[in-house]
Amino acid sequence: MKLYKLIDHTADLGIEVTGRTKKELFTKATLSLMDIVVERKGTGAGVKEKALTVEGSDPADLLINFLREILYLFNGEALIVGECEITKCGNKALDARLLLEPYNKKKHVMKTEIKAVTYHGLAVKKTKKGWRARVIFDV
Repeated sequence: MKLYKLIDHTADLGIEVTGRTKKELFTKATLSLMDIVVERKGTGAGVKEKALTVEGSDPADLLINFLREILYLFNGEALIVGECEITKCGNKALDARLLLEPYNKKKHVMKTEIKAVTYHGLAVKKTKKGWRARVIFDV
């Protein structure tokens, strides 16, 4: 299953993600972010579950805030999101259940360092087929 499409962007990295539902869109955006940052060679050791609640002023702000939390888990706590289940997703708040594993140099390979999730070029739109998002990362 293709999670995302890379977008050409000067000095940054962009993705476009689609989903049939908003929950699927947010899940695919999360897994896309992790796929860009790290390559996993194995899974399972030290896996733990985390509940996460995020708020935003609209769906676009909500996506940015959610992805910032996901990026913090990696950059700040050295945790990789292996699975993401959005249990509740409105226009201004979401609840998620994450399965996390500790970053381990023997099992994971750094691919791209992402410094931040930006508002530049941000778009989250409802379409005839579901939802589409465009996000630019500062690399």
